[in-house]
Amino acid sequence: MQFNFNSTEPIYLQVAEQIEEAIFARTFAEGEQIPSTTEISKEFHINPATVLKGMNILVDANLIEKRRGVGMFVIPGAQGRIVEKRRNQFYDDYVKNLVSEARKLHITKQELAELIERGFSTK
Repeated sequence: MQFNFNSTEPIYLQVAEQIEEAIFARTFAEGEQIPSTTEISKEFHINPATVLKGMNILVDANLIEKRRGVGMFVIPGAQGRIVEKRRNQFYDDYVKNLVSEARKLHITKQELAELIERGFSTK
């Protein structure tokens, strides 16, 4: 994990994003324990309350769960939920704009599909 203490993005959001990325990349597998609030706060010199705030975002998103006296664990299905969230985000952030711009340029669905195919075939 790496944190940018000079960023305008709050540290607790960076904590949530870093852990989510690790779940997405399967660095933290489903059912596996993730580092504790104390471990992260000590290693990166972050206030434990800040780390906990970031972790609670992931608890609320049903990606990790607290097991009293044991720690935080990745919930089964978490990686799939992240993929689904990111696919929806991809649609909202890229596809909608792509289609909107294509319409402005009078690019047909067929032409757009050919352009996308061309994009996949180039390195």
